Amino acid sequence: METYVIITLCLAAFAAGFIDAIVGGGGLIQTPIGLIMLPNLPVSAVIGTLKVPAFSGTSFAAFQYLKKVEMNWKLLLIMMVLAFPSAFLGSTLLTYVSNDFMKPLLLIVLSFLVIYTYAQKNFGQHITKSHSAQTQILYAVLISFIVGFYDGFIGPGTGSFLVLAFIALMGFDFLHASANAKMVNLATNFGSICLFMLKGKILWAIAIPMAFCNAFGGWLGAKLAISKGNRFIRIFFLVVVIGTLIRFGYDVFFK
Repeated sequence: METYVIITLCLAAFAAGFIDAIVGGGGLIQTPIGLIMLPNLPVSAVIGTLKVPAFSGTSFAAFQYLKKVEMNWKLLLIMMVLAFPSAFLGSTLLTYVSNDFMKPLLLIVLSFLVIYTYAQKNFGQHITKSHSAQTQILYAVLISFIVGFYDGFIGPGTGSFLVLAFIALMGFDFLHASANAKMVNLATNFGSICLFMLKGKILWAIAIPMAFCNAFGGWLGAKLAISKGNRFIRIFFLVVVIGTLIRFGYDVFFK
């Protein structure tokens, strides 16, 4: 493996970890660069390898959030337990079929998401809903299954979708949504890693150095998000979602 390839991948991993720690969506950087820099490897091997630095960065970001943000552990444990097998199932399906047919649908969803988030200035600025315990659990189950499967099957933008789900359905503000999203994202990443390990798809010589860089980016991004608060995270969220929209738009119209 050429040195410049590893350096490029590590820089991408740092940037991905930094962005992912704030609002999710680090895969939008890490995944395409990984596919470009490793063109001779099977796509499944590249995706499987990239799940390791994603897990590493999310772990360090989650640790920073845990020190500063109050968590509902009962709800989180339910979500993490359900998200793990959902992601495992999504990654299993990915080894058999293409996920390209999902991209036009995601393009429409993301377009509405950008418009709504921009128009609603108070979106995610405060904790707005107080659901009953039963309603919270219902939403938690739906989020875990749907977003967990998405992460295993498609991947990029998972953290952003989790943040959105926590805000729109659970009524969290951006800071608490980002913190809780990291914990669920840990479970989805781990579910995918287990599948790719069983399939022998992870290239550890690439995954390990990228994991260190992603972890540093995750640590730095989480500290920045905690110090800057909801308004900063909202702006960052809009930028990342627009980036996701452009990425899927390119895949739909130009590939």
